[in-house]
Amino acid sequence: MSSSFLTVSSTRLVTGIFSSLLSVLQNTGVFIWDLGLTLFNAFAPLRPANRVVLDGYPGAGGVWPQYIPPREGDSRSCCPALNAMANHGILPRDGRNISFRQMNSAIRKMYNFSPTFCFYVPDYAARMLNKSYWTDTFDLEDLSAHNCIEHDASLTRKDTYHSFDQSKPDVRLIRELLACGTGSGGNLTIADLSRILGKRRAESKKTNGQYSQSVVHKLFGSSNSSTLLTIFGGRVQDLAPILLEERIPDGWQPRIRRPWGLTLTEFQLTVLPVEFGIKEEVEDAFRLSKEGKKNV
Repeated sequence: MSSSFLTVSSTRLVTGIFSSLLSVLQNTGVFIWDLGLTLFNAFAPLRPANRVVLDGYPGAGGVWPQYIPPREGDSRSCCPALNAMANHGILPRDGRNISFRQMNSAIRKMYNFSPTFCFYVPDYAARMLNKSYWTDTFDLEDLSAHNCIEHDASLTRKDTYHSFDQSKPDVRLIRELLACGTGSGGNLTIADLSRILGKRRAESKKTNGQYSQSVVHKLFGSSNSSTLLTIFGGRVQDLAPILLEERIPDGWQPRIRRPWGLTLTEFQLTVLPVEFGIKEEVEDAFRLSKEGKKNV
């Protein structure tokens, strides 16, 4: 065995171990920080409902920058909330050359996610795209790479098996989502999202010849859906323009009023009930268990 091979292999091994250890330490630090913010939020006074976006930031007092739909050549993603930011000029209107740190800051100011949330999600996206959170940039369409952030059985997009372009909202799916609310005034609830996600996954399995959803992507689906209840309050009147036009309605403010925003810890109180309430997943587990016993 040559010395050059040993040098290369040992270097890669050490680098891999160091990178994994650094990632564990970083995530541990983020979650400890997040828990602290959650505890502070529990006792701190809420921001006024009409002043959640702080003065000096776009959207303060419900006054949003001009909405301009995307033009030919503009980059857009599978995420309505990010697309809306570009459509209002809070992110670059062409959706290109955005730094992950820029996305962090803009999401925090506009939607009132916590600093920990705004670091963890862009950092995860950067790693999935083999980029550096600290130095690299991306175009919004990069986030639509299949099974990176984008996933099958979305509530607002056709599967990539049926439509490669994930920048376009699917009107049928969105109208079905908005019509399923059983809360006050037809607004969405946790049970509504569990039901519509289960229906969507079952539909996708039947019609998508390349359907795939890992546990991670199922949780992504539940997380994406849960922002409709947390940041947007499940209010279909607001969600219609946000999902169909990717436009923030005049006067809108985030429904999370906590001073440090929506933390990762608090978010799980919505995400987990949504995911664990999907009966189709339970039915599939029983079916696979029965098939496994028959094959023994």
